[in-house]
Amino acid sequence: MTMHAPATILPLVLDKVGFAVGATDIIRGISLELRAGPCTVILGPNGAGKSMLLRLCHGLLEPTRGSVRWNGTHPHSARRQAMVFQRPVMLRRSTIANVAYGLKRAGMARTERTKRAAAALDRVGLLHLADRSARVLSGGEQQRVALARAWALDPEVLFLDEPTANLDPAATRAIENVIASIRDGGTKVVMTTHDLGQARRLAQEIVFLHRGRVLEHGPADRFFEQPATNEAAAFLKGELLV
Repeated sequence: MTMHAPATILPLVLDKVGFAVGATDIIRGISLELRAGPCTVILGPNGAGKSMLLRLCHGLLEPTRGSVRWNGTHPHSARRQAMVFQRPVMLRRSTIANVAYGLKRAGMARTERTKRAAAALDRVGLLHLADRSARVLSGGEQQRVALARAWALDPEVLFLDEPTANLDPAATRAIENVIASIRDGGTKVVMTTHDLGQARRLAQEIVFLHRGRVLEHGPADRFFEQPATNEAAAFLKGELLV
């Protein structure tokens, strides 16, 4: 069973998008197009607006100016996308029930969703913990459960907000392996990270954000080897703090 409709929801197009809280502009006039294929990593110093931009793309927030469109449609009509947060919510249920929950909401029959949830847990290396309470798992295991929950929905686009923040190196490697598998399976991954090493390992495309504006958008290798702006060069040297 596939959960994809025939038509793609991509490209995702932001047209002069702004977002303000009161009198403070967080996102300032961003125009951006994200197409199928490369893993896109959003980089920038703390306070640049990375998480806010991700939420605007996903549709969790409405822009106060401009528009966000999935292949010409409003973001809330694009159901073939999922998002995993830095601190995922675990239901008071077993690990496999946490993964199956999204499939139930999508209307999948019990037998099929149990099979699919088990397959997703197997892909992230947690099938042996299927019957354990999700809330007693380690932080890294919970993040893998969240990735399995999203992956089971077979999204065309997956948004990840700082997916390895506060995790140890071993847990980070495990999460990166899962992300690479999702990416290599054809899902468009759009993620934020504060970890430049992680961006180098996973990104094929970089969106560099500074003070709510996109200063660079292009291939990852070009960004890391020949940044086009002084701000990006300073950021890569650890000299751009705000």
